[in-house]
Amino acid sequence: MIIVPSTEDRATVLRQAFACFPSGVTAMCAVSGGEPAGMAVSSFTSVSLDPALLSVCVQNTSATWPKLRASPRLGLSVLAEHQTAAGRRLAMKTGDRFAGLEWQTSDDGALFVLGASAWFDCAIQAEVPAGDHTVVLLAVHGVHANPDVPPLVFHGSRFRRLENDELAVGTS
Repeated sequence: MIIVPSTEDRATVLRQAFACFPSGVTAMCAVSGGEPAGMAVSSFTSVSLDPALLSVCVQNTSATWPKLRASPRLGLSVLAEHQTAAGRRLAMKTGDRFAGLEWQTSDDGALFVLGASAWFDCAIQAEVPAGDHTVVLLAVHGVHANPDVPPLVFHGSRFRRLENDELAVGTS
């Protein structure tokens, strides 16, 4: 067992350990002030089917979150394995995150990345302070899924693809 150090190395050790768990990559986007705003979010979690809820975690120092938070609707796009460039762009600190990105919006301002595995049209239901992040609980108002489009995966601080396992679960 490794004990988490109490020094400045703590963040490095925790970041390395957290990176051992793979996650999907989502784009959380909206139109804010007439312009597209968005960011990559890898801390996306389904929460409830009834009512339909999901959550994301947003870093408290994010300059993008205040823009998104003001929108009545947020679009969450589960990026597909061919959208590595979109994932990198949306994770940039500066620059045009939407350069070369194909997208569409809902009437309420949610912005969706075209070609994604799934879209969720959401509204903020609650925000919970959680250390250096905020857990944002989102009510799902609409959904579109493309289950045959493999998702982009983030693991070990890199974008990856899932392996296609030809053996179905439960077969002998």
